Amino acid sequence: MHRIAHFAFGSIVVAASLAAPCRAAVIEQTPSGFAIQQKLHIAAPADKVYAALLVPAKWWNSDHTYSNDAANLTLEARAGGCFCEQLPGGGSVQHATVWTLMPGVMLRLRGPLGPFQGQGVDAALTFTLKAAGDGTDLTLDNLVGGYMKGGFGNWPAAADGMLAGTMARLKMYIETGSPDTRP
Repeated sequence: MHRIAHFAFGSIVVAASLAAPCRAAVIEQTPSGFAIQQKLHIAAPADKVYAALLVPAKWWNSDHTYSNDAANLTLEARAGGCFCEQLPGGGSVQHATVWTLMPGVMLRLRGPLGPFQGQGVDAALTFTLKAAGDGTDLTLDNLVGGYMKGGFGNWPAAADGMLAGTMARLKMYIETGSPDTRP
């Protein structure tokens, strides 16, 4: 399983570096955590970008779900709400908890995503929106810290690649109505 996760994240890093329309970076890495910041411009008003953020089932990559189907994702738009996934057979996954909602301005989630969920880490994922020119500048900040068995190693770069791919899908969904970046 660990090897598969490395491969999947590595594949996303390569794909994201080829297709992502955003400036992405691991801006800090220490033995106990890391910070990622990604920025991109979306040709849509901030209220439309914010509304899309609240419906991850429409743009999240199914490859980064436990059920392999992003349609199973929900985000309760309230403080304390769940960014959750329904699993076949009645199971479920809580990916994160909504901490802050500021319509058209910011969405903040707390919780470690993906392979970090089984580790002794916490994470804050913040989407900040700012009107700019013909649309919205969207900034994603992902701060992850705590204990990671075996250390963080290459995980920050892998997480950056996954999030860059996710941001590319969000942008494509908002601008075209489909998150699929293929022609």
